Amino acid sequence: MPATGTLILGLGNILLTDEAVGAVVLQALEPIAATDPDLNLYDGGTLSFTLAGPIGDAARLIVVDAAAMGDPPGTVRLFEGEAMDRQLSTHAKSVHEVSLADLFDIARLTDTLPSQRALIGIEPQQVDWGDQLTPPVAAAVPEVVDQIQALLQRWRNTAAA
Repeated sequence: MPATGTLILGLGNILLTDEAVGAVVLQALEPIAATDPDLNLYDGGTLSFTLAGPIGDAARLIVVDAAAMGDPPGTVRLFEGEAMDRQLSTHAKSVHEVSLADLFDIARLTDTLPSQRALIGIEPQQVDWGDQLTPPVAAAVPEVVDQIQALLQRWRNTAAA
């Protein structure tokens, strides 16, 4: 069965302040996804091998996660295609059961890695017990939503050309 649709995968632990930004972005995208049957929002939590299936089933993939990049808190950076792969391979440290790089390796082995893929990283200010994003990370959420919409539009225009 051919891969279809766009998977937007939010990662992180909702109990750890800015680590929850992936889930918060998914919530902000819900009204958009409700009117766009191409979009599949998926809360990937703290990662597991079970995500290999949804990643392999997607034609396009956007991952949203807190990422320590050495930037000021709330900075948003987009890594697309091979730039995403390089970012994951050089910064693949993970405290989770499995890393995103591991999931990509599985997808490569099964020839199901989406050719259109991107990582949107948001620099956290704090990763500690708490159920609210810090102000700079919360302020970045609308920018992330805008970047996702612009990326989707660009990908769709490329596919239609």
